[in-house]
Amino acid sequence: VQLQASGGGLVQAGGSLRLSCVASGRTFSSVNMGWFRQAPGKERQFVAGRSRSTGRPFYADLAKGRFAISSDNAKNTVYLQMNSLKPEDTAVYYCAASNLPVGDPTPDRYDYWGQGTLVTVSS
Repeated sequence: VQLQASGGGLVQAGGSLRLSCVASGRTFSSVNMGWFRQAPGKERQFVAGRSRSTGRPFYADLAKGRFAISSDNAKNTVYLQMNSLKPEDTAVYYCAASNLPVGDPTPDRYDYWGQGTLVTVSS
């Protein structure tokens, strides 16, 4: 699976961004999809995912109530809508795909990674 993430940029605190991730090489619905982020000097952390078994989203606490993951199977694209952004959301955001039968928030369990897109939130 090849993944191409886009949509990052500079936004003021309180603003919104929508990230996109286009998948190719596999049937989109056959993999779990996830969004992760990594800030400078910090470990990669889970943000949101979509389970292939149920099609339902699941979120890290940091994302609940502010971020939403969605997908368009016809376009093989998964989105991350981010609202009420905070300076601490500044990071490189990655989309990833997993062959596991269910969604998982653990980065090491994802098999394919996109190149990342930088999100910078100014105060």
